Amino acid sequence: GRHSMLPRHVQRLGRDWITHWNGSQLLTFNSPVSSCMRWAGHYPPWASFPLPIPGDCSANWRFPPFFGPWRQFQNSNWHLDNYTQSCCFHLPNPSMKSEGEEPLTKKRRLSGQDDTSSPEQETNLSNQKEVSCLSGAQNEEKHGSKKGTIKRHWEYFCQQSKTMKIAKDKGSDQSSTGSEATFDFTVMSYNILSQNLLEGNSHLYKHCRQRLLFWTYRFPNILQEIKELDADVLCLQEVQEDHYRTEIKSSLESLGYHCEYKMRTGRKPDGCAICFKTSKFSLISSNPVEFFRRDIPLLDRDNVGLVLLLQPRFHCKASAAICIANTHLLYNPRRGDIKLTQLAMLLAEIASVAPQRDGSFCPIVICGDFNSVPGSPLYRFIKEGKLNYEGLAIGKVSGQEQFPRGQRILSIPIWPKNLGISQNCVYEIKQQQKERNAEEKLKAAKPDNTQETAIASEKLSSKLRHHFKLSSVYSHYFPETGIPEVTTCHSRSAVTVDYIFYSAANDDTAAPPGAEDSFCGGLKLLGRLALLTEKDLWTVNGLPNEKNSSDHLPLLAEFRLIER
Repeated sequence: GRHSMLPRHVQRLGRDWITHWNGSQLLTFNSPVSSCMRWAGHYPPWASFPLPIPGDCSANWRFPPFFGPWRQFQNSNWHLDNYTQSCCFHLPNPSMKSEGEEPLTKKRRLSGQDDTSSPEQETNLSNQKEVSCLSGAQNEEKHGSKKGTIKRHWEYFCQQSKTMKIAKDKGSDQSSTGSEATFDFTVMSYNILSQNLLEGNSHLYKHCRQRLLFWTYRFPNILQEIKELDADVLCLQEVQEDHYRTEIKSSLESLGYHCEYKMRTGRKPDGCAICFKTSKFSLISSNPVEFFRRDIPLLDRDNVGLVLLLQPRFHCKASAAICIANTHLLYNPRRGDIKLTQLAMLLAEIASVAPQRDGSFCPIVICGDFNSVPGSPLYRFIKEGKLNYEGLAIGKVSGQEQFPRGQRILSIPIWPKNLGISQNCVYEIKQQQKERNAEEKLKAAKPDNTQETAIASEKLSSKLRHHFKLSSVYSHYFPETGIPEVTTCHSRSAVTVDYIFYSAANDDTAAPPGAEDSFCGGLKLLGRLALLTEKDLWTVNGLPNEKNSSDHLPLLAEFRLIER
């Protein structure tokens, strides 16, 4: 009678909720207060927060308002089976900056590629290229993992890889097998979330319990993850300098790694690190790349890269080498011009480090947080080796924003000539030498073609190129469902921005045709650690959570070095 003017379904909702609440109070009266429950799936688009269920609820839980059509709520499968234990919403640390003070260049206005599909079983294609595999959530049930954790599974690209993986797990050493004809190794790319950036962007982590955000809690989890995955090469981003100096470097050295580090050039105290196992590689050269140039207004950002040339041990060919590159490109979605220029600088450094005596390139692996989504112009440029940017809006380069603000077009050329890097993403000195050699050959063939050459060079002025035929370790979508994989997941978005690119060998079935051109052999992809969907991650309250202490997932791939 008191609320008789309300619609019947709202009254009934209120009565049902009170009944559930009273029951939950009895259940949790004698149990310790821990955390509330969060829906293990996607919530309706009209709900401002995921809908909770009152089981083992914390005292500071607040009932979120229900807005929107009742029919949507009826169809949302609001049952206990759809929920899992997770964390409460907490206010950020008072010492952190408030949301109103968040830096404009770090506001996460991404494209909003939200996964709103219904929860269905997901399987990968079972063909010659990939074996069938379960989704992360299903794999968790299969292995009986603890509540609040998600088990990621390994995807094999050949049976031989699976056999060798099992042998490795049993403790066999590749160097003692007597087979020097092959060299297998694993590479991890992992943005470990700098504590300084976490505290400066606390609005991204409102879904996390405060204790999970302290470095003293996070670092042991990150180190344990690195130990368990046991990669031969680590490419780490957002490595805070003081933590690297006091904890990270010594901890990784105790695990058998040699570490190379490059800190950002500005005020942000983080950088990129490449660490490799000394039992697998020796260092030939370490080449840091600074993207800041004082004399070039375009390059006023402090991002960096790092390029290592490594010598594999236990290999038949003494001159064999592998180039490993790591970077963290600018975040700002509206500065695609800076992103492309930073990428060109990294590619130019790789082009100067990777050439072999015969003029071909050694195998290359490029890791990092590229702050660009799959299918974007920047992503296509990496994979296809070419990009015609004439008329391309700066805000559309990275694909982070579905509807970018402003329509400013990329200038032609993007960067000034005094940067010393050509449109082919190599240092100008080497490019000029190649052009002189090419001109001499053309003059010998066609003495009167200078005008044609000038016209052709004008037409190519808006085209970027690079000399590496690169493949991506990950496919970015689950084949049967089309649901996107995600590498980062926080309060604002869940997308893929982290990648492992590699130069593929002739017989690599996971690589596109022609990927072996201009390379001395290449790399064969043997397997990878499967990624997850956004829905999978929200079953454990997104990232960071109790087990995963970064807002990014680690990427891991196994390669075999193939010689030509």
